[in-house]
Amino acid sequence: MSENHKFTEPYKDKNGHYLKAECESCFGLCCSALPFSASVDFAMDKAAGQPCHNLQSDFRCGVHTDLRALGFRGCTVYDCFGAGQKLSQVTYTGEDWRKNPKTAKQMFEVFPTMWHLHELLWYLNESLNLDITHSIHVELQTALDETEQLTLLNPDSLQKVNVDAHRAKINLLLLQVSELVRTEARRKLKKASRTFSRGADLVGANLKNADLRGANLRGAYLIAADLKGANLRGADLIGADFRDTDLRGADLSESIFLTQGQINAAIGDDLTKLPPALSRPEQWLSV
Repeated sequence: MSENHKFTEPYKDKNGHYLKAECESCFGLCCSALPFSASVDFAMDKAAGQPCHNLQSDFRCGVHTDLRALGFRGCTVYDCFGAGQKLSQVTYTGEDWRKNPKTAKQMFEVFPTMWHLHELLWYLNESLNLDITHSIHVELQTALDETEQLTLLNPDSLQKVNVDAHRAKINLLLLQVSELVRTEARRKLKKASRTFSRGADLVGANLKNADLRGANLRGAYLIAADLKGANLRGADLIGADFRDTDLRGADLSESIFLTQGQINAAIGDDLTKLPPALSRPEQWLSV
């Protein structure tokens, strides 16, 4: 996993669906179901269940190529892990909410549930792709199968899924994965690794060229932090906030639980090393 992969394929679910947004197969659910507030990421307020005024009749964004210039950076960062196309094409069998307005409210309400489940599928797929987790592969596969089955429920049943309880259950396994990966990464160090508490406040921190192999950066606030040239192999990055984090020249090639959305929010360049399942954001090409 040490190569710098520029063009990659994301993970898939058991039915071969990509765990990455395929907007052409979605009914504009992220543009309709989700709320956002006027901020540095969005140019206006939008309530949940209210379609964005930039959403066209074909469910494509009318200002897609100018989103950042128009103040919609948040839209360029977001990735639904493939939940949008799963809900549109599998759960609702290709019947969109404009043609059948009666489905709109429910479709918008269950979209976050599908998103959370697909996020867990991403982490579980990644965990199963790690050789070091062989001792818990059976448990991981069982968890993946159970999560996949939940994504295939009908809309009424999806509304009843206790996502928090299921996430808590899966998180116990992901913590085991984290410990296995980080222990191995730290074993290779000739000195003690840096330690951080969960949700560490590292906003604007100077971590340039830092050796963060095997670090626990779960939920860390790394907003605008300087991580240029940092070594993050074997680091647990689940939920870390990478908004405007400088990752130019950093090595994240063997980090775990990193997502496309996190990478999209960061600053990077051609020297930034990414895990194989992630793609280099287009905006990095101009850095």
